Amino acid sequence: MENLRNKIEQAWDNRSLIKEKEYKEAIREVVALLDKGKVRVAEPTANGWKANEWIKKAVVLYFPIQEMNTIEVGPFEFHDKIPLKKDYKEMGVRVVPHAIARHGSFLEPGVIMMPSYVNIGAYVGSGTMVDTWATVGSCAQIGRNVHLSGGVGIGGVLEPLQATPTIIEDDCFIGSRCIVVEGAIIEKEAVLGANVVITRSTRIIDVTGNEPVTYKGKVPARSVVIPGTYTKQFPAGEYQVSCALIIGQRKESTDKKVSLNEALRDHSVAV
Repeated sequence: MENLRNKIEQAWDNRSLIKEKEYKEAIREVVALLDKGKVRVAEPTANGWKANEWIKKAVVLYFPIQEMNTIEVGPFEFHDKIPLKKDYKEMGVRVVPHAIARHGSFLEPGVIMMPSYVNIGAYVGSGTMVDTWATVGSCAQIGRNVHLSGGVGIGGVLEPLQATPTIIEDDCFIGSRCIVVEGAIIEKEAVLGANVVITRSTRIIDVTGNEPVTYKGKVPARSVVIPGTYTKQFPAGEYQVSCALIIGQRKESTDKKVSLNEALRDHSVAV
């Protein structure tokens, strides 16, 4: 692995090296390891999530060494540099037409893909459903037993290299048409109601106490979140700006499904 890392770092600093066979092979080997879940673009540590910059470099370097090819799938045709994943039966993954995952993404056994899209570098954990027309962007990290509802957009982050990609931790429920981008983190068991938008600069305001508490770039574990607005002063006057409101907490429970149902019912969250 250290040898691979050294080659990637050398090729990153000197792009002319990617014309040489050994460096092309190193780049492709890293992408193949991503495809099998042997390495990850980001991983959890005792101090939070850590981005593996050299692996992101390999993903970026993969594009210029790949040639455009025509990909035929029955009557459908694509023209791209990156092949599609295959052998889903052996992987233990359910894939409904027209779901697409690119080579270099990883799907754990038990993942369900409705007609949806998973991009290169992404990691999707076991038991997760990527629902209809949901998209998982490049290098996004999706935990286990997550539900990405219809039309959800999980943003990709390739550059800047040191940036942590967008992360959805285990047992989260992301409601219809939600958008989570710019490396935002949704911590374990959180529930986002329909149409919530989370970016690095979005105000995430906990309104459950006597005084509001504001977060940015992170939704705390087990939070129940809905779309909201706050008033902001501009030179032209006062206007309403989008935010996200934490209106409650999902109960700590060994039965995550019961906990989720209670949270949705108790707080009348649209999903």
